[in-house]
Amino acid sequence: MKSTLIRSALLAAIFSVAAGAAHAGKLTIAATPTPHAEVLEFIKPALAKDGVDLDIKVFTDYIQPNQQVFEKNIDANYFQHKPYLDSFNKDHGTDLISVALVHVEPFGGYSSKIKSLSELRDGATIALPNDPSNGGRALVLLQQQGLIKLKDPSNILATARDVVENPKKLKFRELEAATLARVLPDVDLALINTNYALEAGLNPLEDALFLEDKDSPYANLIAVRPENASNPDIVKLVETLQTPEVKAFLVEKYKGAVVPAF
Repeated sequence: MKSTLIRSALLAAIFSVAAGAAHAGKLTIAATPTPHAEVLEFIKPALAKDGVDLDIKVFTDYIQPNQQVFEKNIDANYFQHKPYLDSFNKDHGTDLISVALVHVEPFGGYSSKIKSLSELRDGATIALPNDPSNGGRALVLLQQQGLIKLKDPSNILATARDVVENPKKLKFRELEAATLARVLPDVDLALINTNYALEAGLNPLEDALFLEDKDSPYANLIAVRPENASNPDIVKLVETLQTPEVKAFLVEKYKGAVVPAF
């Protein structure tokens, strides 16, 4: 009996140490390169001082970051806004949730062929993101510029089929968001997410023909599995991201192209 109690105590101690080690281990987070991974690199030293070793996994697409978190290969991700997350969950049968808003990247229209919308020709080709939430976001922005009219301007999942007025007879090409900056020479106008615009060397404040307002509802967030929302390391991640130091970093580094959402 005594030996059994000793063995149980030893096992309990081992499991306690193991749990502590797991808590003090790496917190893996998926992110697209700009600005998300850059922001995470900025807070990494602060998290290390708080006992969290942040392991940043960089992705260049919008599918794998969510899939990898759902499959429990990665703890969290930081690259998307809630309309996209909601759409992804619906389409892929996932149940990821947001635990924090970090920043807004004003969505913009870019062109290598014209300098203002007044130069946009009839029958021009417009490139849009092909994922539902960003495609709808792009169309809403085009309506705000007076180029089209949508059946329901409040529908964030609108598609080209929902365009009811198109006086310039614009043609729409739906492409993967990550490729839009590369097709600028082949189209008249492209609606590009700011992270991809920055990666392509574009300055949203100087190169965009038009941008969303800074009060855009499309704030980028931290997404996790529901059971991981109260993980102490996730809580520390959120607390560290939503500090005055991070707000100052966003303002100074991106100068309006990336806007704090906290």
